Amino acid sequence: MIVPAEPLRFLDDEEMRKIHETAVRVLDSTGTRIDSDRALDYLRDAGCRVDRDRRRVTFPPEVTERCVDKMRRSRADSARMPERMAVRFSHIRFRNEPYRIHPDFSVSTGGFCVFVHDLEGVRRTATMQDVRDSLRLADALDQIDLTGLPVSAQDVPHRLRPTVMAAELAKTTKKLGGIETFDVRDVEYITRIAEVVAGGKEELRRHPVLVGYAEMRSPLCLDGNMAEIFMAYIERGLPQTLDTMPNGGATAPMAAAGILALGAAESMVGLVLAYAIDEAAVVGLDMIPSYADMRSGIFRYAGAERWPLLGARLQLLNEFYACPAGVHGGKTDACVPGVQVGIEKAASLLMPVLCGAVGVGTVGHLENAVTFSPEQLVIDSEVAGYVRRMLRGCEVNDETLAAEVIERVGIGGEYLTDEHTLRHFRKELHDSPLFERAPWAHVHETGLRGMQERARARVKEILSAEPRSSPLAPDQIEAIDEIVDEAKRELGEE
Repeated sequence: MIVPAEPLRFLDDEEMRKIHETAVRVLDSTGTRIDSDRALDYLRDAGCRVDRDRRRVTFPPEVTERCVDKMRRSRADSARMPERMAVRFSHIRFRNEPYRIHPDFSVSTGGFCVFVHDLEGVRRTATMQDVRDSLRLADALDQIDLTGLPVSAQDVPHRLRPTVMAAELAKTTKKLGGIETFDVRDVEYITRIAEVVAGGKEELRRHPVLVGYAEMRSPLCLDGNMAEIFMAYIERGLPQTLDTMPNGGATAPMAAAGILALGAAESMVGLVLAYAIDEAAVVGLDMIPSYADMRSGIFRYAGAERWPLLGARLQLLNEFYACPAGVHGGKTDACVPGVQVGIEKAASLLMPVLCGAVGVGTVGHLENAVTFSPEQLVIDSEVAGYVRRMLRGCEVNDETLAAEVIERVGIGGEYLTDEHTLRHFRKELHDSPLFERAPWAHVHETGLRGMQERARARVKEILSAEPRSSPLAPDQIEAIDEIVDEAKRELGEE
């Protein structure tokens, strides 16, 4: 059986080299602003040029190139590197592998959305009950592989949200996806929760879960809070990528190559800083590029122009930097479920996979990734199953060639009641209860219902069922609750 293997490519080798060289040049000539004295000290000791008064760092090309080479070589040490880790939107892999299409791509939800588009069609701020419901929903959907925190509980004090919700995630599901950290103090509590889940510090390093992230502020700024979060994870021996979201026309040049060059430069700041802290750091590159909408100013998540940009980004990270990565996908810029959402969701799930993404996320969003919709998560899960079936390929053997079956049925016969059909139809057909495949008369006799209504009914069915038992043992739950109580005592009054 042959399955699609060659990804869509948007860059040739020379173009990738030019993008990289431009990124190295930007770091050498322009550099970056970093508002952390500790980070400045680390980078100075690593050979970077530090102007402490202006908080500016420039990176000699030999320093940057050494770190890039070290990162590539580290991918060959499978005994030391974890196989993969969930990040805020998908997952990344820490190993060398051919750049190809991955039919086993993962699908993630999460995103820390402030708003919920609920089952009554009302857009409102999310609550802790919405957190619990969204996690139960994601846990029950077979096509969702990883879940972070789809919504952010606005009824929980801001300082406590990451810890309280990370605990809820850990106690609800084994599908532990990427999470958010607001402050360096979050790292301590969430890492302790992760150690309880993993079974200790060493197990967490081998199989990292619940690892947060830091993010550059384009163009070329790393604020003190983000720098401290990044360094805290590296100092604990946990994997990191310094994420960045260059926005063409707003915080990045209005051209794909320039967006990618700026994004690569910004993420390489984290690479150099990580190795300055720990020569054995587990680190990679990442970026989430797009274009600014010239009418509204929003970061366009699902415009047609974004998919070749993300395809080039995937190729650059996978093929040039040896960082197999997932990608933002399953997105829409529309505010309510409808035709636009369907077009954008399907395109933004399929296209990244054809471009070599190891995973796609975060799904379940509306409105430019600001609002989470439970019914949309159910629909997105079905879209993922649809795409997976498309990529499965065709099996050719004596059983599937069915020569004896063809001879037995003969000329003018029928296959509907044949044993061969009964053995194979469930495997061959993509049969989703959300998709409508019936004649007009039958649909009207049974009641005309659209996909949204069927998805809404599925959400209600899942949430009305008895909750699944926690994947954790009672002593693990007790330990996590104690960590949350400690955070409440120390941070709850701030």
